[in-house]
Amino acid sequence: MQALVATVVHHPEDARILHRQIRALLEAGHDVTYVAPFRECGVTPWSEVNSVDVPRAVGRERIKALRAARAVLAEHAPRADLLLFHDPELMLALPSKRPVTVWDVHEDTAAAILTKPWVPRPLRRPLGAVARAFERGAERRMRLLLAEEGYRSRFRSDHPVVPNTTDVPVEPTRGPGDDRVVYLGHVSVARGAHELVELARRLRLHGVRLEVIGGADAGVRPLLRQAQRDGDLHWYGFVPNDRALRICSGAMAGLSLLHDTPNYRHSMPTKVVEYMAHGLPVVTTANPMARDLVTGRPEGDAGLVVPFGDVDAAEDAVLRLRRDVGLRRSLARAGHAIARTSYHWPVQARLFVKRLEEWADRSSPVVPEIPRPRTRRRYATSE
Repeated sequence: MQALVATVVHHPEDARILHRQIRALLEAGHDVTYVAPFRECGVTPWSEVNSVDVPRAVGRERIKALRAARAVLAEHAPRADLLLFHDPELMLALPSKRPVTVWDVHEDTAAAILTKPWVPRPLRRPLGAVARAFERGAERRMRLLLAEEGYRSRFRSDHPVVPNTTDVPVEPTRGPGDDRVVYLGHVSVARGAHELVELARRLRLHGVRLEVIGGADAGVRPLLRQAQRDGDLHWYGFVPNDRALRICSGAMAGLSLLHDTPNYRHSMPTKVVEYMAHGLPVVTTANPMARDLVTGRPEGDAGLVVPFGDVDAAEDAVLRLRRDVGLRRSLARAGHAIARTSYHWPVQARLFVKRLEEWADRSSPVVPEIPRPRTRRRYATSE
């Protein structure tokens, strides 16, 4: 199968896109052409894939990226057996002549718009309604994969779910330590940026270091840089998933301080599963999916739950873990057992590849185009 995979929004080394889905396709013997913003992100593409560089869609600067993507997809789609794209924006760039097309739904788009700092507040709810309309149109024109069970209610038809699981080692490389905690993932206000910085300042007084591993929204980067200059935390910036998980190994706890927003209310934080997979106790806010994942399980609890926005409670939870080595180890053992039993990616990888193969084998008629910006010229690409 010739698979064409595209994103203009996500980092080219996004864990779900590259380290899980594309790797699964390659390991199954399929050829992959990957359209992504390699150059802008400073990424050297994998030699195993055919890479095509496009601009990145960031904030309000999206038209250039969509025009480039439209030209690239128009060239490569007719030669592919399947097109898998990861950004709702790319619905505006799909060519009419294309193979069976799959949208991988990563988030609740309409709910996510409510927390996007680059979207003017008066436009957020109207744009959310537009996003819902595009979702309804997508169901008539293409196949959908969902990253969360909680996304099913947004759609009229039933669509397969490929959850954000992870590779779970047979045993964690190291047990939980006692001198550092980690945060893995993109940093934004809604993901607890201010709470992380304040927590880091407090933990430093107790000899505990906070390490932040992930990119950040433009609005919170100065906050993280200042905290790093002050010595309160260490911010790595974006790190490829395999390296990021090695950094996490041996930490005292993994943090997930999401706010109570609609986009997160029914989503399982992937970082929580990754912490558990690598033997880290979890400290999480009371996001329902995260709470149910780390507490009340037959294997035992895998973490501690704190109220939304409560830095005092988060600090108490971390210091409790530092004092109680037995608690740290029991949470780590239970978390790893839960992840290994229920969230091991290779199981999902086989189902993911099989589903795409089945879709690619079926004939796919040309479908009406969705209105899109006019394309004037193609952005330089590399393969």
